[in-house]
Amino acid sequence: MSEGLTPTPTLKNRCVATNTKDLDIMAPKKVLIIGPGYIGWNVLELLARENYAVTGFVRRREHGEQIRASGASEVVCGELGDAALLAALAAAHDAVIHTAGADHLASVEAVLAGARRRADAGLASVFIHTSGTAMTADGAAGAFRSDRVHDDDGPAAVDALPDDAPHRPVDRRIVAEARRIGPRARVAIMIPPTVYGVNPRHDGRLSMQIPTLVRHAARHGYAGHVGAGLSVHSNVHVLDLARAYVALLHELESSGPDGGEDGGDGGGGGDGNWNPYCFCEATGDDEPSWRDIAAAIGRALHAAGVVADPTPRTIPPGPEYDDLEGPNTEAGLGMNSRTRAVRLRRLGWAPVEKGWEASLVEDELPLILGQRA
Repeated sequence: MSEGLTPTPTLKNRCVATNTKDLDIMAPKKVLIIGPGYIGWNVLELLARENYAVTGFVRRREHGEQIRASGASEVVCGELGDAALLAALAAAHDAVIHTAGADHLASVEAVLAGARRRADAGLASVFIHTSGTAMTADGAAGAFRSDRVHDDDGPAAVDALPDDAPHRPVDRRIVAEARRIGPRARVAIMIPPTVYGVNPRHDGRLSMQIPTLVRHAARHGYAGHVGAGLSVHSNVHVLDLARAYVALLHELESSGPDGGEDGGDGGGGGDGNWNPYCFCEATGDDEPSWRDIAAAIGRALHAAGVVADPTPRTIPPGPEYDDLEGPNTEAGLGMNSRTRAVRLRRLGWAPVEKGWEASLVEDELPLILGQRA
């Protein structure tokens, strides 16, 4: 063991389980996934197929058994607030992928502390954090389609966003600490848009935005949208997103101490060209408006006999917002958010899964209606 590296702690009463004996914490390609749920579970499966030794950090013992069956080498049960535990685990893994939430600063700081320990021991580490395109919210509340498009060809578009925009406080903390740690910390921030889709092996797990609108429509008898529903939002299938994490991990692993071949994309703390941000979208210039989404929901629910009229209409502000995102409804379901995954496409990633409407009709809707039965 390299001097200064903290080994995996003894985790009494923390539901540790492994598929192999005497795992060497210094083994290459050992990845910790924090929160292997809707997104992270899919990433875990892909990495296990590539013979990574994957540790899943979960809250529930039952879910730990599920991810073990999906190929996890080790399962650790804990809470995101277990800073000492997470820091030790991060220090004992070559890479950490955080998919448990965009805004949990304490867990992020714990991972960065682990990366610092590895750097002090002369070891590189990879950290991919999950943020979200809510940071690009424009306050449109459905009133207009924006012409503004954000890309990740360089860091400027994201760095120009307000410091207090959603997710930016945590993301800025990550970037600042990665620079302090230096080039041994190879850090990236994945910024997904609306995520949709189902993995049939994963016990009916669904995303948030579109299923929330479907449930609202079923409860209230119509398919609704915020305001005029004209705002548009990029999207991506969860399985395409999972492949994007793997592509990004490979890029970060292959980058040298000064970053990737493309001018510093690959590592933290490098020169001024370092770009930590990575968008992921499948829509290009064909982003649906929120009214388009409501119309598709209306057609699907009308065909299923759930609503009498498929015509979409405006959701009145007030109590009905409580069935959506409460006071955040106009921001979350009425904003424009147009992003372009320039970096991922440059790496060879491309979306291959079905589009959002086919997924709604064929996959999400049967699950949601089954849950109502």
